[in-house]
Amino acid sequence: MLERRHFLALGIGVLAAFNAPSMSARAGQVREPGIRGRLAPDLEVGYWIDRDGAHTRFSMDELRGKWVYLKFFQNWCPGCHAHGFPALKQVADRYANDDRVAVLAVQTVFEGFGSNTQESVRELQMRYQLPIKMGHDPGDPGGDHLPATMRRYRSGGTPWVVIIDPAGFVVFNDFHVDPDKLIAFLDAQLAEASRSPHRIPP
Repeated sequence: MLERRHFLALGIGVLAAFNAPSMSARAGQVREPGIRGRLAPDLEVGYWIDRDGAHTRFSMDELRGKWVYLKFFQNWCPGCHAHGFPALKQVADRYANDDRVAVLAVQTVFEGFGSNTQESVRELQMRYQLPIKMGHDPGDPGGDHLPATMRRYRSGGTPWVVIIDPAGFVVFNDFHVDPDKLIAFLDAQLAEASRSPHRIPP
């Protein structure tokens, strides 16, 4: 199993964020975003829909022993539509029938509360034909604008990508990941795991 400190050496490129400056400047509390190297916190999101748009529930137990591609987005985020959702669609389609990989997306609302709504989650799921579970984590427009998921994962804004290994550790988090390189990496990891099925992830 590839050591976590070598994950970024794979050449998985990152792009500049579209929405990060507005969030960072206003919130002023995320100087070094991300929690790479830490155990992934719980996702206590109150609203979830399944791949068909039906209301459902989520438990972190669903992610146990899997590679996880977790995307944070907002409906009005330009970067989400320019590259975030297309990358999410590519990864989601690639692993739609592989239970060793979980692909999730959560709308983490810290601004534009009138546009980044609960209803827009289903609209985006249909627009991009995403065969995944999606959630909505609203901030409080009258108080703390950052929803719980953003605080726990220390995301830098939207779009934000988190990759979690089968042991539950965050091995990558940034505004964008190259989907082709990520798929190549995950395929290699899955192939290695299939050759050594009893090996325990570090």
